[in-house]
Amino acid sequence: MAKAIVIYDTAYGYTETMAKAIVAGLKDEGVDVELKKALAAKEEDLKDVDAVVLGCPTYHHDMITTVKTFLFKMKGAGLKGKVGAAFGAYGWSGESVEMIHDTMKHIFGMDMIEPGLKMKGTEVLTGEKECKEFGKKIAGRIK
Repeated sequence: MAKAIVIYDTAYGYTETMAKAIVAGLKDEGVDVELKKALAAKEEDLKDVDAVVLGCPTYHHDMITTVKTFLFKMKGAGLKGKVGAAFGAYGWSGESVEMIHDTMKHIFGMDMIEPGLKMKGTEVLTGEKECKEFGKKIAGRIK
């Protein structure tokens, strides 16, 4: 069975809402998926998964600290060739999704779902379908 992990952090709850909908989309496609907040995630959590999905809101044109710190931990996990995806909510700009995507693709050598999913916070409330479809797209790549 295909296996994925969705790791995220949230500032105002929007990225968490996205994460839960992405997990639902993965589960709808029969993927065994684990959901973890970045602070609780460890490098070992990435060893036996087919896909790593990382979510982070944009705060002042940057990633929040917990996700940025987890990206450093990911470096030693041997992720080359694994499927990766980035997502996040934003208020004004949304740079965190591109930062995560670029790191996972160019530094870790991951096979990225493109484009990453970024949504304005106010769009998240009505964007559950789009998030679920993103999860299904990831599932399609690892099945």
